[in-house]
Amino acid sequence: MAPSANDLAPDLTKKDNLQTPIAAELAGDREALRQELLETTDAARKVKSGGAVMERKAIIITGASDGIGAAAAKRLSADGHNVVIVGRSPSKTEAVARELGTDFYLADFARLSDVCWLADELLEKYPRIDVLANNAGAIFGSERQVTPNGHEFTFQVNYLASFLLTTRLLDRLRKSLATVIFTSSIGNSVFGNMDINDLENEKNYRPTKAYGNSKLAQILFARELHRRYGYRGLAAVAFHPGNIASNFSSEPGSVFQLLYHTPFRNLWTASPEKGADTLIFLAEGEPGVDFPSGEYFVKRKVAKPNKQANDPDLARELWNRSEVMIRGF
Repeated sequence: MAPSANDLAPDLTKKDNLQTPIAAELAGDREALRQELLETTDAARKVKSGGAVMERKAIIITGASDGIGAAAAKRLSADGHNVVIVGRSPSKTEAVARELGTDFYLADFARLSDVCWLADELLEKYPRIDVLANNAGAIFGSERQVTPNGHEFTFQVNYLASFLLTTRLLDRLRKSLATVIFTSSIGNSVFGNMDINDLENEKNYRPTKAYGNSKLAQILFARELHRRYGYRGLAAVAFHPGNIASNFSSEPGSVFQLLYHTPFRNLWTASPEKGADTLIFLAEGEPGVDFPSGEYFVKRKVAKPNKQANDPDLARELWNRSEVMIRGF
């Protein structure tokens, strides 16, 4: 179940708060908790990357069958981390897993029952989860569609399924002092304009608007996670990977399909490997040391998202309404 109001903590998202005595004390508490947790592990959790010794992490990546998810999985696995990949395509997901020699799970985020099954499997198999990278996502066609659960496709696949997965794993993530990462998009600013009373785009549906709002929802979720649990050691961040041409944008009839699947797409797009760079940076980094929790990143730097992402009331209300939507799962 998602947390109650008793779990709420002071808002430490503002950068000014990083210098206050209270924030310093909380940062110290997080480091003490991290050291205590690390002391319970063995030396095998230490790996080398680029000559530097780092902690070997258990990293779960959704949407990892191709694109930046697969690119990140390959790099993180090469760096010595225990990477678990999640995908929808059986053949693609298994191919990546076989290449890396790692575990994989199949889940269709258009079916919330799949997400529940996935969470249960992960809880049973992994006593520690250091990083959850919510990378699965897509943009859909010009006609509004609903999932078997009755939710608008873009909203469920890009946001609600990740909300369900993250909250079902929340106790494990908190105990692991994990980092939760959301692959957002600059579309949150370009197309996003959230109406809390029309989260499922029943009015004036447009694929770009639905996509932008789902990416804005991810940032709001990251910030609300940080507000509620940052003081307990859980970190949450979102990032824009850049303009990456991948299968996420191949839905027929979408503007992205026209832009990203032309012979000239390489003129304005980057490779999945470049798009995965910030995800890798956040996954391998230490919150509070290498980057601040609760922020939105572009090219490893804190960036400004849609102004609605700075509205704490909107973030709380989105959380509350999302809880209602997943009730019964």
